[in-house]
Order: sequence, then structure tokens, then C-alpha cells
Amino acid sequence: MTGGFVEPGEEGPVTVQVSRRVRPGREADYEAWLHGIVEAAKDFPGHMGVNILKPSGKTGGRYVLIYRFDSFAHCEAWENSSQRADFVARLGDLVEGETERRRVTGLEAWFELPELPVSKPAPRWKMSIVLIAVVFVLVYPLQLIVPPLIPNWPHWSKTLTIAIIQVLAMTYVVMPRVTKALKSWLFAG
Repeated sequence: MTGGFVEPGEEGPVTVQVSRRVRPGREADYEAWLHGIVEAAKDFPGHMGVNILKPSGKTGGRYVLIYRFDSFAHCEAWENSSQRADFVARLGDLVEGETERRRVTGLEAWFELPELPVSKPAPRWKMSIVLIAVVFVLVYPLQLIVPPLIPNWPHWSKTLTIAIIQVLAMTYVVMPRVTKALKSWLFAG
């Protein structure tokens, strides 16, 4: 992976994809196992959510568990926990073949395509261009709209409000749609 060095805690969210092939006839048991591990992970600091993709042509017939933590340290705490180790030990004969894992941090996490869990990350220069455009398109109108709505608030709180709206909009609304719309360009190569 290319890019500059960052200090721990500055890397941003961490997304991990774990792909497994389940033994035929053990799907219900594996789904019960998934439910248990997902519930256990929710109690860990920094947990940001989980997506589960059922076997399909797009996943190569594998179950894909995608989980997110707000930092590398929180992700490591979960991955090194006794709770997770207990669940992994329970897999036993539910799965076959090798488990495939992929961890994504920083900019790459904004450009996830869950329906393509094994795709390589988009080049950083393409991600940067898209992010500059999206941030500008969101921040410019927010700077015009938000301050008049909260005129008596201190400047720092107006800025924080704009930042919160922008990050939430990018994470949950804008970037998934932009990434999907631009996937042929972003991931070409």
C-alpha cells in the first residue's frame, strides 16, 4: 500500500472483510454463529456496524462478514479479544477451505463496494479527486445554510455542526451512491 505515515489514532475508520465458505447443510448453524459474533462485537468500543453478504455469484459462493471500527486500536482490541477467539474456536466443521481477510483503513473505507468484497482499492489519486469534489459540493451550501439557522452559536460550534452534517451525509448517503456511480472509473485498471 502506498501513502504517507500517520500516527496511531489518525488513520480513521477500519473496515475488515472476512469471507468463508460454509459446508453444505450447515448454513443455518453458521448464520446462528454470525448472529452471536455480531452481538458480541457490538459491545466493543468504537464498533461502527456490520454487514453480512450471503453467498451469491458476486461473493464467489461465500459468506462475507464486513465489520467496521472507528480506529485501528479499537479494531485490534476486538480482533485480539477472548470473546472473538471463543467464537472463532466454535467454527469447527461449519466452514471449509481458507478464510479470506481484507482490512481497509483511511480513504479506502469511503470507497467500499460491499457487493464486490474482493475488489482492490481505487487508486488514491482517484479517491482524492472524488473526495475534493464531494466535500466542496457539501460544505459550500452548508456554510450558507447552517450559520443563519444558529446565529448566536460560537463560530467553533457552527463549524462543528457543519462537519458533523458533512461527515454523516458522506458516510451514509453520498459516498455509497457516488462510489457506485463511478465504480467503472474508480476501479478500472
